Amino acid sequence: MVHYHRSHQPRKPNADPTRDEDSHTIITLDCSSSAYYKRTRPKLLSFLLLITFLSCCYVFAPFFLPTSFSFSLLYSPVFGNDGNSDGVDVNDSTCSSVSAGTICCDRSGFRSDVCVMKGDIRTHSASSSILLYNPRSADNVSAEEELQHEKIKPYTRKWETSVMNTIDELSLVSKKVNDVGGCDVHHDVPAVFFSNGGYTGNVYHEFNDGIIPLYITSQHFNKKVVFVILEYHNWWIMKYGDILSQLSDFPPIDFRGDNRTHCFPEAIVGLRIHDELTVDSALMRGNKSIVDFRNLLDQAYWPRIRGLIQKEERIAQEKSREQDSSSQSSETSEQQYIKQQVQENPRKKPKLVILSRSGSRAITNENLLVKMAKEIGFMVEILKPGRTTELAKIYRTLNASDVMIGVHGAAMTHFMFLRPGSVFIQVVPLGTTWAAETYYGEPARKLGLKYTGYQIHPRESTLYEKYDKNDPILRDPTSINKKGWEYTKKIYLDSQNVILDLGRFRKRLHRAYEYTLSKSKLNLQHQPM
Repeated sequence: MVHYHRSHQPRKPNADPTRDEDSHTIITLDCSSSAYYKRTRPKLLSFLLLITFLSCCYVFAPFFLPTSFSFSLLYSPVFGNDGNSDGVDVNDSTCSSVSAGTICCDRSGFRSDVCVMKGDIRTHSASSSILLYNPRSADNVSAEEELQHEKIKPYTRKWETSVMNTIDELSLVSKKVNDVGGCDVHHDVPAVFFSNGGYTGNVYHEFNDGIIPLYITSQHFNKKVVFVILEYHNWWIMKYGDILSQLSDFPPIDFRGDNRTHCFPEAIVGLRIHDELTVDSALMRGNKSIVDFRNLLDQAYWPRIRGLIQKEERIAQEKSREQDSSSQSSETSEQQYIKQQVQENPRKKPKLVILSRSGSRAITNENLLVKMAKEIGFMVEILKPGRTTELAKIYRTLNASDVMIGVHGAAMTHFMFLRPGSVFIQVVPLGTTWAAETYYGEPARKLGLKYTGYQIHPRESTLYEKYDKNDPILRDPTSINKKGWEYTKKIYLDSQNVILDLGRFRKRLHRAYEYTLSKSKLNLQHQPM
């Protein structure tokens, strides 16, 4: 699950517009009285001079301060460049240009460190090292000389000490040597090293901390790159193999499990990350965006989906042949099957998918929600993604839907499987407002979805039955969240279910239905005749 307080990203404090307006009013009133103005003129002039001086400093500081200085540091010494993003502008990166035989590490990011190596690079898994060799001149008698030594944990939650303590550390060592030795496996393409430890096993973290950063870091290689993985998991390779095949033409390497010496001409150690479940086009070569990542998912999953469709058609045809008389032709059976599919799937009805939960944060009156949605005019499907559910099957269902409804939780990550322009309604339980907006609402808008967050009232929470109506748990969840992650998890994530106010929720569904119909009509109008 998403780790709220441990993963809260500090953001730049915004100026308070109310305070600015009040300040302006006070100055105006002060100047309206000539007597008062005369008495306060020296102070007012001093104040204006101070403001002018500070403004000049702000404007001209970039010409005198080093380029690495960020004014966000004035707000917090632990921020990245903008308080959220660790993306490094590819056109002006600390390590955008690395000469052969050197190691460059960019440690300025709040979320991750990234090191770049170029030259004769060799893996040495026994010592958890990546070695960069520089040959010595023939007349130098010294056998070996260490030029540079860097350490890095290639995982994208750098700020979170508790989980980073579980991540394996790599030593990056640059040496001058007389005898380099041979390679067991020689690669003529770069490598990207990263860890699959930490919170891997949770779909939100798998995409946010791993898959999307891997896309950001490697897509510009056009698949001519090898992935070297620390804490390699076979199940992860199986689960994300379709995506990996769109990013690399080569099988991934298990850094710990493969003791051979692999040689590379270039290596990136660590992954770049921008923000929650997104890609910042301003930081990408070719201005790639989260929509481009979503298109990559299309390319990854459609071959498998086509295979599933063909298999279902074969099974249906076989059943149809068994039911038909022996004289009925195969062609007629296929025609009947197609007719049946059209009858069962009328495209006039928009499709709504409900991501169903069991256990905590479940919709207890889900059956009534389904009934109401059908009455409004939706074709409804219940989807219960599990740990072993094939992603291609989930993608197929959501890619074909017009509206998705789900209660806040890791499964909301699947909004990325919706087509841009689709509707995403996230039910927001008590105590999850900030996380619901930050982790899923804002990223959904960036993908081009029609997003709405349905914040439940206290009466729509099963917590209403456990606590007094004036208890802060119901009336002031923010104060409870401030006590720490343990309180948030125990009360709001693990002990709360949702009883939807269907009369109130119906309005959201009606708007989603009308929006979907209007969008369909618009698409039909623009189709060529």
